[in-house]
Amino acid sequence: MSQKAIADAPIVRFFNVQKSYDGETLVVKNLNLDIARGEFLTLLGPSGSGKTTTLLMLAGFEAATHGEIYLKKAPISRVPPHKRGIGMVFQNYALFPHMTVNENLAFPLQVRGKSRAEIEERTRRVLAMVELPAFGNRRPSQLSGGQQQRIAVARALVFDPDLVLMDEPLGALDKQLREQMQYEIRKLHERLGITVVYVTHDQAEALTMSDRIAVFNNGEVQQLSTPDELYERPQNSFVAQFIGENNRLKGTVEEVNGNGTCIVRLDSGDRIRASAVTVGRKGERTLLSLRPERVEINPEEGKLANIFDGRIEELIYLGDHLRTRLSVAGHPDFIVKIPNKSGLEGLATGAKVRIGWSETDCRALDDD
Repeated sequence: MSQKAIADAPIVRFFNVQKSYDGETLVVKNLNLDIARGEFLTLLGPSGSGKTTTLLMLAGFEAATHGEIYLKKAPISRVPPHKRGIGMVFQNYALFPHMTVNENLAFPLQVRGKSRAEIEERTRRVLAMVELPAFGNRRPSQLSGGQQQRIAVARALVFDPDLVLMDEPLGALDKQLREQMQYEIRKLHERLGITVVYVTHDQAEALTMSDRIAVFNNGEVQQLSTPDELYERPQNSFVAQFIGENNRLKGTVEEVNGNGTCIVRLDSGDRIRASAVTVGRKGERTLLSLRPERVEINPEEGKLANIFDGRIEELIYLGDHLRTRLSVAGHPDFIVKIPNKSGLEGLATGAKVRIGWSETDCRALDDD
């Protein structure tokens, strides 16, 4: 095999992997997933979707019911967790409370038989890496939540693993610290070139940190895409609902055109032109997905395919934008996000406004 082929081979491969706890219900169904060397892949989904079980099978804490997992092209189903060479970071940090920071960091190296000199050198290096070089003699109880999480990350990196798994690692932190740690983990990933598999149910966190995101639901990957592809072009109604805010309009397919567009008649009788993504035939039900920031207020006549009159029901000031709830086409909860700029003085609750959007921004999906 050529050096390029070796470099391009996935570091992790799930091949027809299934998991059942009771022998009947599949928590993970026929998972086929390749994880590229050096990428930051996030497993995203609601509780019970299969994302954490997938991570635990890769770590070795759960066994697959069927199929095989490969790490660097070698099957690992029979390899115990401590011999897989994988770093782990948990939500509860999992630091040993009776040990100092230095002792916590030394532990993974001691079980691997490293010399005292190498342990000291690596411990100093990772403490500097997470910007806590003077904290080696403290115990976990003497650290803040953010500091403990940094030490947990340092411990996962101290033995130079090729792969690091992170299970909801920032879930216990407050919003500001969480956002800071997102940046720091991403910066470490880019600097070290390690492969990270990250589990979260927080969509904003996934969009911020990931190279690719696998959206799980009911034990299956619904879509595997880059963050922008996932947000801009969801492939089914579940992904559209789960990733970001969107207006959901139900209707019936009235016409499917050869150029990838369709006409949908809403239950109110109004017609909308949309991109035909996963629609069926004429007469079948569909769900339209439209992001609130894609809707224009007072659009230029003839510029957009869909133009409607609406009534403002609620205005919420959010600093950089106004979150506006309107009654439009029989929907009392139609949301529009309006950038905060001059020319909005006439907007008020009860006012009539004209809105519009393009057919490319409105996606016709499967009926949920």
